[in-house]
Amino acid sequence: MKAFVLRSYGSLQLAEIDKPLPGDDEVLVRVRATSVQPYDWHFLRGQPYVARLMGGGPGLRGPKFAVLGADVAGHVEAVGRNVTEFRPGDEVFAMPKQGGFAEYALVAAAELAPKPKNLTFEQAAAVPMAAGTALLALRDQGGVQPGQRVLINGASGGVGTFAVQLAKAFGAEVTGVCSARNVDLVRSIGADEVVDYTKEDFTRTGWRHDLLLDIAGSRSGSACRRALTRKGTHVLVGGPGGRWLQPASHVFATLAASLFASQRTVVTEVVRCTATKRNLLTLTELIEDGRVMPVIDRSYPFEEIPAAIAYQEEGHATGKVVITAHPQ
Repeated sequence: MKAFVLRSYGSLQLAEIDKPLPGDDEVLVRVRATSVQPYDWHFLRGQPYVARLMGGGPGLRGPKFAVLGADVAGHVEAVGRNVTEFRPGDEVFAMPKQGGFAEYALVAAAELAPKPKNLTFEQAAAVPMAAGTALLALRDQGGVQPGQRVLINGASGGVGTFAVQLAKAFGAEVTGVCSARNVDLVRSIGADEVVDYTKEDFTRTGWRHDLLLDIAGSRSGSACRRALTRKGTHVLVGGPGGRWLQPASHVFATLAASLFASQRTVVTEVVRCTATKRNLLTLTELIEDGRVMPVIDRSYPFEEIPAAIAYQEEGHATGKVVITAHPQ
């Protein structure tokens, strides 16, 4: 099969590799669409360098994963002998065991779910990691409740656009923080208030929130606490990227300072965001009810995956960047 293979950091090459065979509890998916996200270019670059020392990192001496791509949507090609829920031809989406930047991807059957009926393959491929991260941050770590005031710093990105919609679906009053060019978009997907960070500092508006979802990492932890109620929760999802330590140093500094504060601070680990079937089914219900929809910035053909990653790496994508792998 064709796949973009990472043989050394920074070098992604289109190559012919063996098509994987599903194990007893696995499903082989013919990839119709995938997406790109910061997770991919962190592993492509092997940055920040400190992450290479971590168990879930990109690898100390070289890339740990040959095929990147954390999201897939497509058709079931083959199933392992213990798999009874899926059969060839089924339309599915998931986070694969072997990456989505290939013609075929392996997925554990327990992590696979039917594709939402009202989404195209490209739209479905935008969902698993970004929406799963937003769901983990809001519901599981933030404990969002109906009527709470929720602020989302970084509301126009892949995770942010899902977070705005999910917070509204959970009954919260939502404030989104984004640049001027995305104000109308963030408002259109459900934000009750929108702060243009080029004109106003959200930590100095005087508004207090029960939950602050910090995706952009553009303000210090002490500054963010000014935007929280006395018992509010600060959930860190991301931060400014860097070659050596960022966003790790931003996270560690925020956690250290929070030890002396009344507010709660937690970190959403992307490596924990494997979209289990339960989470995918939750997201599917919200999507098919019309309460959540992916926001697509750009779509690229399979052969232009490196260009799609480069665009994502610029940090200005609105919503998700998706890849059409097999249009037929």
